[in-house]
Amino acid sequence: IYGDSSGDPAALAVGSAGTFLKHDGTDVSWANAGVSYQAVVTGATTMVAGRGYFVNTTSSAFTMTLPASPSLGDAVRIIDYAGTFDSNTCTIGRNSQKIAGASADMTVTTERAGLTLVFTDSTQGWLLVEK
Repeated sequence: IYGDSSGDPAALAVGSAGTFLKHDGTDVSWANAGVSYQAVVTGATTMVAGRGYFVNTTSSAFTMTLPASPSLGDAVRIIDYAGTFDSNTCTIGRNSQKIAGASADMTVTTERAGLTLVFTDSTQGWLLVEK
């Protein structure tokens, strides 16, 4: 039991495996304790914050779309599963937010690329952790 933003008592359900209790200055909630990697992706996908994606563009180029309503610190990871981003590019769809301060999608053409994007704010949008 905890006091929510209005001071009313509330019960917090038990978190799932791999989560931790976080406090945002007002409320408490469960959050992912790290990146949760997904099965290999072979077609266009809308990503979810806190997840990592092994992207296989062997058959064709496609777009991995960033989450629609990101919050400060939301992160996604993308890894070139088959080493084919140089021949079949992976486009990172910005989903209305900027990427590195630009109002444009990002095209990844480096074979075996691995990158993490973290959301900052509406001015800079998603920023690369590695470069």
